[in-house]
Amino acid sequence: MDKSGLRATGRALPARQARDWRKAMSDHVAYGLLVYTGLQIFVTIKALSEGTSSALPYLALIVLVAGIIPVCRWFEKRWAVLSDAEAADPDYAGPFRRDVTALWLLAIGLPFGLTLIFKMLLSVF
Repeated sequence: MDKSGLRATGRALPARQARDWRKAMSDHVAYGLLVYTGLQIFVTIKALSEGTSSALPYLALIVLVAGIIPVCRWFEKRWAVLSDAEAADPDYAGPFRRDVTALWLLAIGLPFGLTLIFKMLLSVF
């Protein structure tokens, strides 16, 4: 391959497509919601099987699943407003990684943290 991007056969290499930050964040939000909901259900069912007989885990499940949607939507809206040029700008890689990291920390950590808090509350009352 020479400096012009041509192969020895004379055909041009396909240009590397720029990442669309809007679509990538939307994908992360969708998968994050799936993971969060799955973990929340698993953790709640586990708490129920450990003898928690009150309706609190069911209420917590409903509230927590409904509560995470606006948070995830906030992450998505931050990136949905980018113009086409901004959506392909590699300078957004750092802020994108920061937001994705925060999103996944919430999606994975929140079900466990909140279940722990609810268990502590149940043990007190």
